[in-house]
Amino acid sequence: MSVYQIDPLQDRRWTEFVDAHPQASVFHMSSWLKALHRNYGYQPLAFTTSPPGAELKDGIVFCHVDSWFTGKRLVSVPFADHCSPLVNRAESLYEMLECIARTKGLNVRYIEIRPLGSDACFRENTSFREQGQFRIHSLDLRPALDVILKSFHKDSVQRRILHAERANLLYEKGSSRELLKKFYYLFVQTSRRHGVPPKSMQWYEDLLAAFKERGQIRVASKMDVPIAAILTLSHNGTVTYKYGGSEKRYHSFAGIPFLLWRAILEAKKAGAHTFDMGRSDLDNPGLIVFKSKWGTVNSPLTYWRCPAQGHGPSWSRASLSSIGGYVLSKLPNGVVTRVGEVLYKHVG
Repeated sequence: MSVYQIDPLQDRRWTEFVDAHPQASVFHMSSWLKALHRNYGYQPLAFTTSPPGAELKDGIVFCHVDSWFTGKRLVSVPFADHCSPLVNRAESLYEMLECIARTKGLNVRYIEIRPLGSDACFRENTSFREQGQFRIHSLDLRPALDVILKSFHKDSVQRRILHAERANLLYEKGSSRELLKKFYYLFVQTSRRHGVPPKSMQWYEDLLAAFKERGQIRVASKMDVPIAAILTLSHNGTVTYKYGGSEKRYHSFAGIPFLLWRAILEAKKAGAHTFDMGRSDLDNPGLIVFKSKWGTVNSPLTYWRCPAQGHGPSWSRASLSSIGGYVLSKLPNGVVTRVGEVLYKHVG
């Protein structure tokens, strides 16, 4: 098998391929890759069996992360919950991965992929091994709206949505600079509570600029005070809830459930078939329970790495939280965001 390397930011075939492929997600899009490259210097690259000039039939996208701290590696792709290889047959996938692993000149310590729906066959047919296990949550938007609503937990979700609606919260949606500032303030507060440094505001600016109308911020306010905000990204009939933040002292108004419900309503009205609520770490049972109460399918998600054990540390939200989480929660916002700007260049 011949495998060719392409630049997904320069090769127009990549965008055409991703727009048409039914399994492509927001994390395959050149929009996500552009934001990664602009903010962190990660170099996107993709591999395909289609020769130069031919229509792309398959593809596996990566970013080359070059860090003196965590080592050089290929990741498919940084900060993505999942990014499945877009290959039609399992046999072709296994063979492509083995070819990539043997490619000379990559000069990386390891290769990591984050596919949906992988199982034991992956381990048996490739040199990749399990690197981490998570849960992924998705809501099917195809049933009637009343059926979707009834699938939500009655007390934890349905009643909180009703409570938020009775509270007459102000609802705003868009991608303006003003909404971004509201979102980012709330996101930083939430990150501090969790002991995790936030990404820079520039990351979100570039993300919204790259995704254009496919990226939306939603903000809920009470008496002109922003109390909750979420950021969603859309592609191929799937709306992905990627980031969220809230003000703790206003949690009784159920701002996040209110915004998620609005996002779900609007996604269904726009014809989307799936609402992706993202990944949960196994050591965060509270988040798993919260997302499960939204009528989502809770599926296993496995990350794979070759060689099995890289020489650099394996990072997750939990591991970041354990590194000075208490200290981060006490630092000024400006210092916390600066920590994030430096750290995330190394932990993609």
